[in-house]
Formats: sequence, C-alpha cells, structure tokens
Amino acid sequence: MSATASRAEATRFSAEAWARNAGAYESIRTMPFNAELAAGTLSRERFRHYIVQDAHYLIGFGRALSLAAAKAPEPDRIVQFARAAETAIVVERALHGGFLREYGIGPETFAATPLSPACDHYVSYLVATAYAEPYEVVLGALLPCFWIYAEVGRDIHARAAAGNPYRAWIDTYAGEDFACAVAEMIAATDAAAVDAAPALRERMHGAYTRATQLEWMFWDGAYRRTAWPL
Repeated sequence: MSATASRAEATRFSAEAWARNAGAYESIRTMPFNAELAAGTLSRERFRHYIVQDAHYLIGFGRALSLAAAKAPEPDRIVQFARAAETAIVVERALHGGFLREYGIGPETFAATPLSPACDHYVSYLVATAYAEPYEVVLGALLPCFWIYAEVGRDIHARAAAGNPYRAWIDTYAGEDFACAVAEMIAATDAAAVDAAPALRERMHGAYTRATQLEWMFWDGAYRRTAWPL
C-alpha cells in the first residue's frame, strides 16, 4: 500500500472508529457469552433469553433503519436502508423464529415478554438518535450492530466446536450475505463522514462508541439473564 493510500485509509471514519473502540471489541469477543457460544456450552436458558431479546431488538433496529432511509440524501441510500430494515424484520427474524419455535415460545409468550433493561436501553437509544440526530450521526450509531456482529460471527465460526447447537446463528452472521450488508454499511458511513465538519464527525464517533458499549451490555445482560428489579 502506498503512503498516499495509507493516509487515505487512516482518515476513513470506519478505520478511526474501529481503532478507537478496538479494546471494547476485544472485550465483546472474549466475554463469557461469546466464548461459551463458540464452545457450544452456552446454556439453553441463556441463549433463550438472548434470542427473545434480540427478536425484540430487531423491531427497534428496523425502525431506526427506516428513519435512516428517510433521512438519506441520495436515492441509492434510501433503497439501501429500506432494504436493511426489511432484512432486520423479515429475514433475520426468520432465523430467530426457528429458535423461538425450538424453545416453545409462541407469539403470545413473545409479546408478553418485556424488553430487558439492556435491550430497552439499546432500542431507545437507536430510535431516539434516528429521530433527533443528523443522518451522519444516525449511521455512526447503527454501524456497530452490523460490524461487530460480523466480526464476532467470523471469530466464533473460526473456533466453533463441532456439532455446535448454535450453528445456524453462527453461520448467519459469519456468512457472505451478512458480510456484504456490513460492507455496504461501512461504505455508507464513510461516505457520510467525508464532508462532515470536525464537530459533526466527533458526534459520529460518540454515537459509534455508545452503540458499541450497548452491544457489550446486550450480550452481558443475556448471559446474566437480567430483568427489571421492580
């Protein structure tokens, strides 16, 4: 890579964001939930808690993506985020639906299960950001869910035990289709950051970091099966 190309790479928002949050990603990669998921030893109760909450999360994530589509300045980006919202609601929930059926969780039980504190916080943050913040900041907040999931999926896929009971989940997030969606999201976020003023770019970084922290909280909450204390 030439020196010019290296400098260009270093100034990309995504490169900066990943470097700033590399420690947080490592904490996510090695946390007990993901370590046990890779080993296939994660308890059914913990995965059940996770899959119900993640199905709830995807509804809010889809709403935030729809709002990103509404704010997108270019037709191609409108289509990209509208399709991403559809994927979150329809395609990924099909994966979750299989696990929900396996665990005997019907529509009424799912609807009656409240969002956990971590899920509620994450969904509320994304939707509020999508409503109130500029397009660039919205993308900064949405990017970690795409990117961190892909990296965790690839990492777990590389070390997953044979006969892993969570293979369907692992294969989805380590797969090529999801990788393409992540690459498109990174490209959209980098494009939005190119002409952003320094203060706006820092707000993008703040949103990226907060969403990364909420990713950790979501998995940690699933591992501990946290619920509201009152």
